Amino acid sequence: MLAALSPATVQRMLGGRAGRLAADWARGVDPRPVTPRTLPTSTTVSHTFARDTLDGAEVRGALLDLVVQLGALLRQREQAARALHLALRFAGGPSWEKSRRLPEASAHEDDLRTMAYRLIDAAGLQRGRLTGLTLRGEDLVDADQIAQQISLDGAREDRLIAEAVSDRIRAKFGPGAIAPAATLLRLS
Repeated sequence: MLAALSPATVQRMLGGRAGRLAADWARGVDPRPVTPRTLPTSTTVSHTFARDTLDGAEVRGALLDLVVQLGALLRQREQAARALHLALRFAGGPSWEKSRRLPEASAHEDDLRTMAYRLIDAAGLQRGRLTGLTLRGEDLVDADQIAQQISLDGAREDRLIAEAVSDRIRAKFGPGAIAPAATLLRLS
């Protein structure tokens, strides 16, 4: 409606500067510079257990689910993590936290899983009743800044292809369409 009026008419109605801006915006002209949206430097995923748990398999299954969620989130945002941070919450209030740098920035589940398992192994869990886990990807970089190396590891290449297919399935059918086997076993 406003675009159909002459700029002079809009200026008379709204005043000089405001009228010029409104007339320009109505015609799709915006003189402001375009600034790219900066993505956050970290991202977090969490899991809270329904009840306190001592079961190592349940803890590893929950951690694997967090790795899959974090990897999918990073790939969706076209970012990669240079470090992982794991926080464990115990019954009664105490917590344990540890961070480690990845050998190279990655958003691939293989790399994230390996480091997440190293972190949870460093916690030395034996009899601690866990109430929750938090996994955070830190020192995030744009994925296009990461060098792609030619790999002669056919198994890793196959896993990366499967990961891309899983991402497309989740995009089409929702985040719960594909889950790690450990997650599916917990649900049954």
